[in-house]
Amino acid sequence: MNDRQGRSVPAVHGRRTIEPDAPFERGLSEHLRSRYDARGIAELYGRFVQGEGDFDALMRRAALRALSRTFGDDVMVGRGLVFRHPETFEIGNGVFLGEQSMIQGRADGTCRIGDHVWIGPQAYFDARDLIIEDSVGWGPGAKVLGSTHSGVPREVPIMQTDLEIRPVRIGAGADIGVNAIILPGVTIGCGAIVGAGAVVIEDVQPFSIVAGVPARFIRER
Repeated sequence: MNDRQGRSVPAVHGRRTIEPDAPFERGLSEHLRSRYDARGIAELYGRFVQGEGDFDALMRRAALRALSRTFGDDVMVGRGLVFRHPETFEIGNGVFLGEQSMIQGRADGTCRIGDHVWIGPQAYFDARDLIIEDSVGWGPGAKVLGSTHSGVPREVPIMQTDLEIRPVRIGAGADIGVNAIILPGVTIGCGAIVGAGAVVIEDVQPFSIVAGVPARFIRER
């Protein structure tokens, strides 16, 4: 028997039924929002950010819901998740936010994550103008950049030049491979696959597969 032969098993996250959160959870978030300012809620979140128990997970979820613009049911907030400007976050139902991930929002920005999205550990989002549609899989360590410095004029240090913010859009059902990088202004079409470690510098058509550095078209699905 070939011990290197793989096997097929049913998907878990993509098929799971979304369970409505208990009313007391939403009540807890409303209580936090009414009693504390954003800084206070963020400090409370920090007390539970590394906890492994169910209560820690509940408190992470309650705090992030209190801070977010909108926040769906049955969201899983992994240990070590950090963020900035959560007031711009719109998080859908059944979202999984992996451990040690970073969501870098912007005060005047957009960060929208659709239903049934799975985000692997140690992902990074420069979420200044970011929309991730429903049922997207985001591999561990994958990153999206939403801005870059103009570099003009060249006599000025690049970090001092204007920041150019460009929208990034990830279509429904797309899959982003482990350690892939999506650069500013890129749209990934619905149902597309981005290979592991790819650096995507231009739009990817729906239901196509790209891979490499820079990412190039491989074939249609």
